[in-house]
Amino acid sequence: MLRHIVEAQLVNVLQSKVLAMDETPIKTGRKQKGKIKSAYFWPVYGDDHEVVFTYSASRGKQHIIDTLENEFSGTLVTDGYSAYARYVEKTEGFTHAQCWVHSRRYLVNAQDSSPGEIEQALGLIGQLYQGEKVIQETQLTGEKKRAYRLEHSKPKVDAVFEWLDEQCQRTDLTPKHPLTKAINYIKTRETELRVFLEDPDVPMDTNHLEREIRPIPMGKKNWMFCWTELGAEHVGLIQSLISTCKLHDINPHTYLTDVLQRVSHHPMSRVEELTPRLWKEKFADDPMRSVLYKAVNTITE
Repeated sequence: MLRHIVEAQLVNVLQSKVLAMDETPIKTGRKQKGKIKSAYFWPVYGDDHEVVFTYSASRGKQHIIDTLENEFSGTLVTDGYSAYARYVEKTEGFTHAQCWVHSRRYLVNAQDSSPGEIEQALGLIGQLYQGEKVIQETQLTGEKKRAYRLEHSKPKVDAVFEWLDEQCQRTDLTPKHPLTKAINYIKTRETELRVFLEDPDVPMDTNHLEREIRPIPMGKKNWMFCWTELGAEHVGLIQSLISTCKLHDINPHTYLTDVLQRVSHHPMSRVEELTPRLWKEKFADDPMRSVLYKAVNTITE
């Protein structure tokens, strides 16, 4: 009953100028006796603060193609997973931006090997985020936001890559040195990590999407796995609507109670009106309530 609503929401998400995409594993379906197969949710987050948990049985590039091809053109913001880069390389109409938080993690992981030097780089990245905090507090947008980033953030980004070049001159930096992995990860993604400087609509990271993914790993602590692939897909549908409700300050219970009753007589040609973003405008002031809700209120009165 809810699938068509989520599909309509996905259509709007894919029309975004800036799209964030990630992947997170989920155990689903029986692989063999005592073993559960691994599958993946691939959530996408759009300009209108809507998120859709698309589902795939694998972590391969084909799902990116199936989801985005002929549907999205703009800036794709991701972590450093190589499947995204390979897709963008072979697809016209895309700009690829990558996440500074994931880059920072590689430096943190190598911190024990060179604590003094890495502290300098982490400090520069911290200053980048201080700049983003100023932008948020002063509510800069558009060209003013771009100008601020170019004036204040670009010198810090330049300094990070200058620091990386300096580290490459170290004689003790062997191919197996922990810092080498961090340097290679960040330097090979320099173009993607600089995209946010020129485009004010591009975030520095994928933290906004990571926050919406959190219920999945948290859920696995409670329900451990999905018994079937279809069950996992249905988890993604429900979570898409619940997460989007929260992003728009909608009570998910109120929304689902209304929509599950309204969907039976709402025109399919206007199914997008039942997505949380538009539902809030059209139906939130007078939602359909459950029989139990009405009974409790009658008794109270």
